[in-house]
Order: sequence, then structure tokens, then C-alpha cells
Amino acid sequence: MRRLARRFLLPLCAIIGTLTIGTVGFSLIDHYPPFDAFYMTLITMTTVGYAEIHPLSRAGRIFNSLLIFFGVTTIFIAIGAMTQTIIELQFGEFIGRRRNQRMIDKLKDHFIVCGFGRVGRGAAAELKHAGASFIVLDARPERAEQAIADGMLAVAADATRDETLRQVGVERARGLVAALASDADNLFVLLSAKALNSRIFVATRAAEEGAEEKLRRAGADSVFAPYTITGHRLAQSLLRPHVLQFLDFATKDIGIDVSMEQVRISEKSCAASQTIQQLQLGREIGVIVMAIRKNDGVMLFNPPADTPVSAGDYLIVMGQQENLRALENLVAEPRHTAR
Repeated sequence: MRRLARRFLLPLCAIIGTLTIGTVGFSLIDHYPPFDAFYMTLITMTTVGYAEIHPLSRAGRIFNSLLIFFGVTTIFIAIGAMTQTIIELQFGEFIGRRRNQRMIDKLKDHFIVCGFGRVGRGAAAELKHAGASFIVLDARPERAEQAIADGMLAVAADATRDETLRQVGVERARGLVAALASDADNLFVLLSAKALNSRIFVATRAAEEGAEEKLRRAGADSVFAPYTITGHRLAQSLLRPHVLQFLDFATKDIGIDVSMEQVRISEKSCAASQTIQQLQLGREIGVIVMAIRKNDGVMLFNPPADTPVSAGDYLIVMGQQENLRALENLVAEPRHTAR
């Protein structure tokens, strides 16, 4: 709104300033009465072609020539700026929606964050930090505008409606965060998302006690109760402060380039069917294997060195970002076949 006011105010100030200079100039140079000087300035700036009200001296005509140049230029610039502003007011929102929709149509394997409250903002910030493709949905326009101001792709729409989820490409999405205010709304989003894309991973929040189990039965892949989690972490900070500090160190951005990551073993990877010792991940790449999530869902914590790695397994590893990227490249390499 301030930017819009400035775009109208600046041309108006330029016109008033030019009128003032012309009025003062004619009054001082050729002793025009104030009203006649103003009128002479006005007809000069607007190029209506009337004759001089009173005869002008040589100095007056020189001043009038300069006034014609600067005055007409000011008028044209002011008209152009106001016309552009009016056009943007009429079509800017439509053009913005078209541009957003083109960006949304290009998304694939992206994430959808439903709700931009405190929980939704935290989820969106983490996705942005990780460099993931995602879009924010919130029914309140001011929250959608805030997400856009933070450099995120956002749409102001009701996330519980099927057409809204289709609009943001839920059929092509990889995951969805349901962080709306009520458990009922999150349940609607969950059911709609699963109906439109049975493969989508849905993580949702549960505000009320007892809602967590219901959301899981409805198909939620992950359910988080913010108040329960906060209470648990508060207790852990008293009972096991160093353990909590380590978890924060591994999962939060605290200025050190160390984090935890899950890395999938590709079917064509040269790492498949090898043991952790044979891969030499610690010595060659510099990452720590903390767990292996087997393809059948079994989780192996602190696996021994002779544990074999199979295609489809996930390595839960910890290390510096560049080493994690090197590990991802390794497990994605195709097998070397003998000629």
C-alpha cells in the first residue's frame, strides 16, 4: 500500500512543484499577477495553445521555453506512471495468479504445507533450509502474503477442499504437512490427500489428546502432538541435558556443517550387497552410520561392521554436508559389469 501511495504521490508533487516554479517565475520576470502567472503556467504545461496573457519579454520567453520542456515532460511522466499503476491495479492480481500457477504446474515430487501458523511456519522454514521444493497453503490471505514475502511459493486457499489440493499438484507431490488449527481440518486434508494420491506421505499435527491415534487410523504416516513433544523435551532437558544437546546438534542448524540424513541404497548401486566394513564409509567418506532401516521396515540401531546393505535399505547417517553428498553419489552409482 505504501508503494502504491508513493507512485501516485511523486508525480503529483512533481506537477505541483512545476506549477509553483512557473507561477513564481512569471511573477518575478514579467510581473504577472499571481493568478495570471498560474494560468500561464498551466496552459504552457498542458500545451493547449492559447496566446500569451500578457506580452512576454525576451527573458520571459526564455523562461517559458524551459518551462515548456520541463513542464510537458513532467506531465507525460505523471500520466504514464498513473496509467501504469491503474493497469497494475486492474490486472496485477490476475497476472500474479497466472505466474504462480505456471510455477505450481512445474512442481514435481514437491511438498505441500497446509497452514502457515506457528507449526506450519516452522515446517516451511525447515523445508526452505533443506532446499526442497514446496508450496504453502493457507486460507488467510495475510499469511499467504507473509509466506511470499519470506521467499516461498504460496496460495491463499482452503486446504480442506479437493480442488485446492489439485491446484497445487497433490497428485505429483511427494509429501504433505497438515498443520491447520483444528484436528478436524487436518483430518479432512489427510483424507483428501490420500484419496487423490495414495502414495503421498502425510505428516500431521494433533492438537487434542486422543486425536493422534485417530489420525493414524485415518492413514497419517506421521502424527506429532506439539504440546506432548514440548513437555517431553522439557523433561529431557532436566534429566538428560547432554543427550538433548546432541540431538539438537544433529537435527538443528546451529552454525556447524553437520547433520543427519537418510540415504537410500539404489537397486543399481555398487553398494548393494556389500557390508558396512567393505564400504568403508567412516574412513573413505567420513560419515557415521547410526542405523539401517531395512527394506522390510526393520530398524537396526548401531549396526555391526559385518552388516550387509541391500537395495532399498535406508542408511541413517551423520556427517558434514559435503560428505553426505558424496555418500549419496556412491549409493547411486551403477554396478560395474565385467566385459
